[in-house]
Amino acid sequence: MSPTSETAHGGRRLVIVESPAKAKTIKGYLGPGYVVEASVGHIRDLPNGAAEVPEKYTGEVRRLGVDVEHDFQPIYVVNADKKAQVRKLKELLAESDELYLATDEDREGEAIAWHLQEVLKPKVPVHRMVFHEITKDAIRAAVANPRELNTRMVDAQETRRILDRLYGYEVSPVLWKKVMRGLSAGRVQSVATRLVVERERERIAFRSAEYWDLTGTFSTGRAGDASDPSSLVARLNAVDGRRVAQGRDFGPDGRLKSDQVLHLDEANARALAAALANASFSVRSVESKPYRRSPYAPFRTTTLQQEASRKLGFGAKSTMQVAQKLYENGFITYMRTDSTTLSDTAVSAARAQVTQLYGASYLPDRPRTYAGKVKNAQEAHEAIRPSGDRFRTPAETGLTGDQFKLYELIWKRTVASQMKDAVGNSVTVKIGGRSSDGRDAEFSASGKTITFHGFMKAYVEGADDPNAELDDRERRLPQVAEGDALSAEELSVDGHATKPPARYTEASLVKELEEREIGRPSTYASIIGTILDRGYVFKKGTALVPSFLSFAVVNLLETHFGRLVDYDFTAKMEDDLDRIAQGEAQAVPWLRRFYFGEGDDHNAGVASGAGNGDGDHLGGLKELVTDLGAIDAREISSFPVGDGIMLRVGRYGPYVERGEKDEEGHQRADVPEDLAPDELTVEYAEELLAKPSGDFELGADPETGNQIVAKDGRYGPYVTEILPDGTPKTGKNAVKPRTASLFKSMSLDTVTLADALKLMSLPRVVGTDAEGVEITAQNGRYGPYLKKGTDSRSLENEDQLFNITLEEALAIYAQPKQRGRAAAKPPLKELGTDPVSERPVVVKDGRFGPYVTDGETNATLRTDDSVETITPERGYELLAEKRAKGPAKKTAKKAAKKAPAKKAPAKKATTAKKAAAKTTTAKTAAKKTTAKKTAAKSSAASAKSGE
Repeated sequence: MSPTSETAHGGRRLVIVESPAKAKTIKGYLGPGYVVEASVGHIRDLPNGAAEVPEKYTGEVRRLGVDVEHDFQPIYVVNADKKAQVRKLKELLAESDELYLATDEDREGEAIAWHLQEVLKPKVPVHRMVFHEITKDAIRAAVANPRELNTRMVDAQETRRILDRLYGYEVSPVLWKKVMRGLSAGRVQSVATRLVVERERERIAFRSAEYWDLTGTFSTGRAGDASDPSSLVARLNAVDGRRVAQGRDFGPDGRLKSDQVLHLDEANARALAAALANASFSVRSVESKPYRRSPYAPFRTTTLQQEASRKLGFGAKSTMQVAQKLYENGFITYMRTDSTTLSDTAVSAARAQVTQLYGASYLPDRPRTYAGKVKNAQEAHEAIRPSGDRFRTPAETGLTGDQFKLYELIWKRTVASQMKDAVGNSVTVKIGGRSSDGRDAEFSASGKTITFHGFMKAYVEGADDPNAELDDRERRLPQVAEGDALSAEELSVDGHATKPPARYTEASLVKELEEREIGRPSTYASIIGTILDRGYVFKKGTALVPSFLSFAVVNLLETHFGRLVDYDFTAKMEDDLDRIAQGEAQAVPWLRRFYFGEGDDHNAGVASGAGNGDGDHLGGLKELVTDLGAIDAREISSFPVGDGIMLRVGRYGPYVERGEKDEEGHQRADVPEDLAPDELTVEYAEELLAKPSGDFELGADPETGNQIVAKDGRYGPYVTEILPDGTPKTGKNAVKPRTASLFKSMSLDTVTLADALKLMSLPRVVGTDAEGVEITAQNGRYGPYLKKGTDSRSLENEDQLFNITLEEALAIYAQPKQRGRAAAKPPLKELGTDPVSERPVVVKDGRFGPYVTDGETNATLRTDDSVETITPERGYELLAEKRAKGPAKKTAKKAAKKAPAKKAPAKKATTAKKAAAKTTTAKTAAKKTTAKKTAAKSSAASAKSGE
């Protein structure tokens, strides 16, 4: 029965979805009689702190939000920023005759539906409404065919949430005490961080090897064309039957793995080339094999993230944000899925477009099906595909920007998945000749021709390695036969050096986590976002680089919590959680074993759980975090650099040190926070120690007694105060240290205590205008300026901050504000066409220094870039990184600046002060509200990711 005919019989139905955007779309499909409202994600979760826990709970329950003594009963509270929405939902429900819970069809969505039912306590019939695409037909079918809540899925989500709460709340405080305040640990985030750190360790330990070989250009002696070239390029393969060493033959220590290969140095390679100068060459063998390549499976969550990273430069988080918008607006199916299956409707739509766009010759006789590759895939969704029973081409969607690009990627991949194989031939030609000193040299060349492109007409998958050859790349060789004579037109000697393993990108880290069966594919974007936000990892281009802080964290976890960051153990936990979801194991005994360990009184009779299954005693999480005396904070944060220099991770960041603090000759220097760990060599450490850097103790503030220091930070030199131990740094009573950047005319080795106190006194009140509005002199990111309400005016130099008078300030404000821009300057350098935006890229000189732009996206050059040396590839990389970050969010201040300033009526200075105090109070309240919302969103994100 259709929704229209149902509502004709009277009654009002409340449909609750997760997001307002989805609510708006679905409302349009259901029509009168249906009220569609959003829960705006989770309405209830574990408490964020003891203050949110009801008074009846005491002890550990208040700290954890979970009653570990009574079957790990979770304590749920309605999120502070959702109370108003819950009231609204209850009011709407009171006026309704039926309730439809239409949250997402996955564990998280099922849990949200259950929480809604628990909180709203409906007295009307309740239906669970599920769909995987937001189209009129899908929504109406979902209303007509509801189901019951799946309590097993709810239990599985709840177990994950409790596990991750126990992990985070027990291990994170250890990091606070032994490494640095404010750090966090998580079941998957810690393992992901360890992967990135281990790759960097490999790079640090790596020793490059040099090897040489020969490349020959051989001619057939006849005229050639595109289908039959006249020459080919071949690389030296063997000398006297012994294979010539290539990069793969060397280990990470720079030594050969086997002595069976021939290692050519430069002298031997040049001597061989000279001896082959007049040699006769001929074709020794021609081996031809048929080439066939099948289409790639339709996208699931992780493969979409990987391809969007490779082809569009999107980060995992931004990919999921764009995909969410496409789903909510009805363009694609649900984007959190482990499945590569397409429905019969989707297969028919894809096959129809293959015939329409490419012709019947590209359509296979039977539809293609794809087997799932993900172990214990959590839901039976379809693959990610265009929605509907007829796919809209990208041009038909009306989409623009990132949404257009991602939709086009999904559309191409889906259509290509139902096309014929690409076929062709691969050929290997071996060429031999004898040198003047009697050595036998054999060269080898490989080629590939594609006789029918099949699915490649629509789509070719990218590669993590930028130097990798893509599937549709052809290499045509001349048509030669065994025994044909060839002449060497050129023999070149080539030197190579082995390279350390590449750092992970977001795409390759997602792939690695999935291959190791760690975490859930739907949570990888939030995991990567977390380790970036926590400062454990930063991006250099597209590469994920671990910070020195992450080295200390991983060192502590490996040394004292080895099982918790063990890859196999983490994967086994994932298996156990899936077994609980499938009803093959019980949650409470498993949680007991994980938390209290084997052999504990709490654990009597437990048959399965988070152990290793070998029968040995395993200490639980609680036991591991109890004995902290064995953890030497200085030791776990110290790493040898060489020549008596140590890298240490301190409270205020990384630094290098030679000798002990009280010893004569002691040296110390701060390390730039954005320095990649593998770049900290002994030579660079010596340079840092030789420079006047580090913390310069300037003395104590006479008023507060706090020590004032000068430091060299990521954004330049600055001064700050050291707050006493015990000063709250988070929460409503948090105290922030006064900090100020040095003027351009100042330097670290000459700044004085008086200078520092003067700098930290800013902003300075210059006075008030005739209407009582206060004017202040401030030093900002873009230089010194005056501020009056929302009106800012630049000052010519920094000294004016301290000596400008009220009369001079009023004179500046009396002048009309300069608006508009000067004539555009010519670009400093042209870099070519960006492969993503397909727009010309140039380097320009901006207000804040040189930057690259394609007219759409701007990216400032980094400190190690220069206009003279920047390459086109580096320019494209900077733009890709900027796009991945997404557009800058408008702040309240920016919004206020855009609003027309209202002229304040004349008032006394006292009244102005009261108004200012009122404004300050309002701002403080707004900040507190924002902080609460941020905390709640963070909690919801953590709950959603569960890891």
